[in-house]
Amino acid sequence: MSGDRVVALTGATGFLGPHLVAALARDGARVRMLARRPANLEHWARHELWRGVALDVVPGHLEDMRALERLTTGADAVVHAAGAIKARDRAAFLRTNGDGTRAVAEASRRCAPDARFVAVSSLAAREPQLSDYAASKRAGEAAALAAYGDAPDRLVIVRPPAIYGPGDRETLAIFKAASRAVVPVFGSGRAAIIHVADAAAAIARLALGAGEAGRYSLSDTNPGGYGLAELLGEAGRAVGRTPRFVRIPDGILLAAGTASAWWGRLGGQAPIFTAGKAREMLHPDWSVAAADALPAGIYQAKIGISEGFRQTVAWYRAAGWLA
Repeated sequence: MSGDRVVALTGATGFLGPHLVAALARDGARVRMLARRPANLEHWARHELWRGVALDVVPGHLEDMRALERLTTGADAVVHAAGAIKARDRAAFLRTNGDGTRAVAEASRRCAPDARFVAVSSLAAREPQLSDYAASKRAGEAAALAAYGDAPDRLVIVRPPAIYGPGDRETLAIFKAASRAVVPVFGSGRAAIIHVADAAAAIARLALGAGEAGRYSLSDTNPGGYGLAELLGEAGRAVGRTPRFVRIPDGILLAAGTASAWWGRLGGQAPIFTAGKAREMLHPDWSVAAADALPAGIYQAKIGISEGFRQTVAWYRAAGWLA
């Protein structure tokens, strides 16, 4: 793919974003990124992920239409990866994940009419009734579909499952839990996951024209997913422990989620663990069906859970995040 192709990107400084920048650059694209705080890019500019990558930065945010127009004008593809994974309430989620997606999609359709638009959603959007987060991601998909109603052949929606890997603070809790002697487990469902490097590589391929327009779900090498005990057992092996599992009633998890949300509101915080998140965790099926999966001809995940968890733990320990 020629380096003359420009990919406009939101969410460059989130967890997935830096890996997307690296994947797009490896595939020969020039990346133009939106940055609310351009100074934050200084850290990534020195990071091995971005070594040799020229940074083309547009200062601004999702509510700044002029910045979005500068970001998207003349782009060959637009990847909208910015989003909120925690917020104080549904309205706050919708402002970022719904209205934000609408703003970027409309700017892209207007300023880069021939570009492919890739909206990074979430597997949670499959069940919008479960949580404010899931509802907001479905709202983002609807906004992208509306903006591209006259050009559906230029829209790709990507639904990744839980993304983990080096640098992720949210899934760090799994490895900390697996380090304990006794670990609570709940529910009986299965959930797909994906390593951040595989997620980024798949999205980069789609942005640069692979495959047809449509909606695709991502997963690691096991689209059927994992039960919670499997995930924690594998995490335990990665940290060198063999935890003992104790099953707790689902109602306790829901109550804990409600308490966490109220405690967060009292402290002016937006915790990721809420009653909605508990309902997501208890959902019986977050696997990826063959009909929804990204076709192997576009990209096949390379990193399985054992290798991915070992890599992640090694990074956490080197960074001092995990003993």
